[in-house]
Amino acid sequence: MHILVTGAAGFIGSHLSQRLIAEGHCVTGLDNLDPFYSVALKRRNLAEIALSGDQFRFIEADLRDDHALDEALQGVDVVVHLAAMAGVRPSIERPLAYVDVNLAGTVHLLEAMRRHDVRRLVFASSSSVYGDQRKVPFSEDDSVDRPISPYAASKKAGELICHTWHHLYGLTVACLRFFTVYGPRQRPDLAIAKFTALIDHGDEIPFFGDGTTSRDYTFVDDTVAGVSSAVGWTGAETPQYAIFNLGNSSPVPLSHLVELISRAVDKPAILKHFPVQPGDVETTYADTRKAAAALAYAPKISIEEGISRYVSWYRALEAGTGRT
Repeated sequence: MHILVTGAAGFIGSHLSQRLIAEGHCVTGLDNLDPFYSVALKRRNLAEIALSGDQFRFIEADLRDDHALDEALQGVDVVVHLAAMAGVRPSIERPLAYVDVNLAGTVHLLEAMRRHDVRRLVFASSSSVYGDQRKVPFSEDDSVDRPISPYAASKKAGELICHTWHHLYGLTVACLRFFTVYGPRQRPDLAIAKFTALIDHGDEIPFFGDGTTSRDYTFVDDTVAGVSSAVGWTGAETPQYAIFNLGNSSPVPLSHLVELISRAVDKPAILKHFPVQPGDVETTYADTRKAAAALAYAPKISIEEGISRYVSWYRALEAGTGRT
């Protein structure tokens, strides 16, 4: 099978590309190497994918470049759409950019798929679409009509526009709501990567709120396994549309997360307290029963094991001896 992965140079995209290649697929990666974080890190990710075999080709281009999309979709059977402007807090500062890339960019991709008669799509959505609701765990059937950040709104809008193309043009679409994915190659601005480096260097950690906010942290290998299963799910004979949560179903309070990282790094955490920021939610908690039934999704990595794995990778990278 030939699979197009948008956002292939990123954290999840690079891990997914390697897994798909290992499973025997050909992968075309599309990424514009946006400098939202270090382009060098993204190029290092691409180098890791290239080591996986010669079934990978890379196109450096923007998602809104129709000519590049036409090239990328040649011979493709299924698209995994991960490319997006990421981050809740930055989206509040740059809402126009988030709408342009995350929504308009998705429409560019859907139209290119229509032109090339590619009818299978896996769309990366986000747990942020649930907003600040207090009912837990979060189910795919819950109302998600009150997002509290432009990023969340753009992801919900993406789910809706994908459904429109499913309805009009017969695409089979699996929308996957990711829950706080972490692990090796994680973006350096995200909590686990950021806290690990700050604790290791003896710097203060920005600690928002009283430590009771919690997230359903999901190790990248578990998320990628779910995405791979969704690629197979889109091969149904009749067009389908479905939304699946991919989480760990085990929320971790912020205070406990910092404690786990501090233990793994074997250094004390120095906290600098701030109030909760606009756009942040109280908790995320995935109900994964639907994904378990349809995708055989069964996350295996606990937060304790995941933090240990991440810190080991971080240590090796810092020492210059580890692969990414």
